[in-house]
Amino acid sequence: MQHFVSNSTWSATEMIQAVEKEIQQHQAFQEAILVLDESAEEKAGNRSAGAARQHNGRLGKIEMSQVGVFLALVTPQAWTWIDGELYLPQVWFEDSHTELREKTGVPKERVFATKPELGWDLIQRTQARKIPFQAVVMDDLYGRNETLRQKINNAGIEYFGDVPANTIIYLEEPNYVYPLTKRGVPSKNPKISGTAHEVREFIQQDQLEWQMVRLRASERGYLQAKFSRVRVWVKYDEGFRQEWLLIRQDPAQVTYALSNASETIPLETMAWRKTQRYLIERSNEDAKDEFGWDEFQTRKYLAWYHQLAFTILAAWFVAETRLDWQQRFAQSPELLAQYEVDVLPKLSVANVRTLLRSAMPLPTLSTDEAAELVIDNLVNRTRSRKSRLRHHKHRT
Repeated sequence: MQHFVSNSTWSATEMIQAVEKEIQQHQAFQEAILVLDESAEEKAGNRSAGAARQHNGRLGKIEMSQVGVFLALVTPQAWTWIDGELYLPQVWFEDSHTELREKTGVPKERVFATKPELGWDLIQRTQARKIPFQAVVMDDLYGRNETLRQKINNAGIEYFGDVPANTIIYLEEPNYVYPLTKRGVPSKNPKISGTAHEVREFIQQDQLEWQMVRLRASERGYLQAKFSRVRVWVKYDEGFRQEWLLIRQDPAQVTYALSNASETIPLETMAWRKTQRYLIERSNEDAKDEFGWDEFQTRKYLAWYHQLAFTILAAWFVAETRLDWQQRFAQSPELLAQYEVDVLPKLSVANVRTLLRSAMPLPTLSTDEAAELVIDNLVNRTRSRKSRLRHHKHRT
């Protein structure tokens, strides 16, 4: 098993592409949202590929961690990871990590890439493979990155990127001006003509129109929030571009997102697409709590991608089972009336696991078979000790 996960040359990419082909053909995912996010796993040391002291969002602090950048495809009915890349910090490309790169099998052609750059590679890959999605949604680590937003826009992809409260925007189209120097010649460094605003200033403006939007039904009732939006101008390297500033107000917080969605898009549609990002949190939880993503102990670069392929395969199996269940068994009007609700719960991962126990029962071992397995285990452990003693004797 260790060899199969860490060293075997089977292609994780081919397995992931096989899953993606099935997703392409499933009607429920034709109007899905693509969510870009990262996830970190705490590590005891720096011997695993990509492990370093870096920000761990799960812990909320700098810690020895291994970080992956992931894409999830989400709908109200189902969600699943579809791709990912291991983030290798800058230190991993320094001379001090040459031996570690070799031991963990980091490809020689791999070069340093920031998380937004890895995210863009994943989005490009998804678009090239013709996986349908309506928009890309991302948190402020990626949403604040002007280069990433511009690349997504140039690719003709709609996006909703969270941004920090101090993000600078303009209400009227600004221009670059070159003021005269003391010598009477235009300055080489341009200035921006126009009044700059931080996005948090808009929460206090009376002229904003707020609308309560019901986002989705849940087993706890309904999730709803107040939304407002305004057309703003945003600075990019080559100039300025007009887009939407979408504001969400909850009792506990206010969040801001920039979007290149069309001018005619309804506010309800923007609100719904933007808030689908919460489903990647569900995807991450399922991957870690149910599919074993946070339990594998391998160190190799290749093993990370093999585990990713297994996790995506498991996630898609559960998503497809959930969707097939919904198609085969319509919600019962009698049950809805009996429980006085308008929506019934979807299958959980635990539910699917319970069903699998009937379809794939665990084998029952005979006494002789059990003894044989134990003997094999004891023999292997004895051989392992003999090998270690031989190496120890050779060193001494």
